[in-house]
Amino acid sequence: MARARTSRRLAADAALLLVAAAFALPLAWVVLSSVDPHADLRVRIPDGVTLGNFDAILTPDITYTPLLNSLILCGGATALTVACAALAAYPLSRFRSRLNRPFLLTILFATSLPITAIMVPVYALFVRVNLIDTLQGTILFFAASQLPFAIWLMKNFMDGVPKELEEAAWTDGASSAQSLVRIVLPLMGPGVAVVTVFSFVMMWGNFFVPFMLLLTPDQMPASVSINDFFGNRGMVAYGQLAAFSVIYSTPVILLYVLVARRLGGGFALGGAVKG
Repeated sequence: MARARTSRRLAADAALLLVAAAFALPLAWVVLSSVDPHADLRVRIPDGVTLGNFDAILTPDITYTPLLNSLILCGGATALTVACAALAAYPLSRFRSRLNRPFLLTILFATSLPITAIMVPVYALFVRVNLIDTLQGTILFFAASQLPFAIWLMKNFMDGVPKELEEAAWTDGASSAQSLVRIVLPLMGPGVAVVTVFSFVMMWGNFFVPFMLLLTPDQMPASVSINDFFGNRGMVAYGQLAAFSVIYSTPVILLYVLVARRLGGGFALGGAVKG
């Protein structure tokens, strides 16, 4: 029995190591190739270290403008998504109705719709309402596409905030909007952080939506401009591509680091409700 248990544990450890290697090797390639003057598809220690790949891409046309566009698009859409998700989740969490469950199931179904299936009618609609090739139109579609799952997440976190706290605020004369802003949202900080990070990351790596809705090269985000490193006839600037990938990943990593404490902090509601 002990030998069989040891064998199963070793097999599980080996499987986990294989999974870890599958994730680690691409990351290792990006980091090593970004400083390799002769980078290719192989994962190897570079013969010499150079910052030439970063110097080649740190220009307004290649990096700065696309990154700024990405921050405007994803930051604006994330803020809109979080605000709308909080407003939609509040009545679903606080008021009981026969329509709550059908509504939640409907928006859950909306998350299963493939984005490619709805882009043709969305493109035609945006042309009619003059939102095509505009950052604000793309922000609206980004927010709308992430809103269903954000509502689900926000409602689940909001359910963990005791309603008695709001009732005490209502007794003191607070309105529902004031209790949401001053009581519920501060107490569900980790939930808001989760929705924010999830929404931002999903938008940050989206290639198809801005590629379809934006036409002007100066408005393209980094998720689309990265395609420029793949040249004709299979020629790829691997070193510059890796360097751009390192810079492109930095905002997401910084966002996670900034909210990491809140993600692991849990809901500090102990002792908030008495008797």
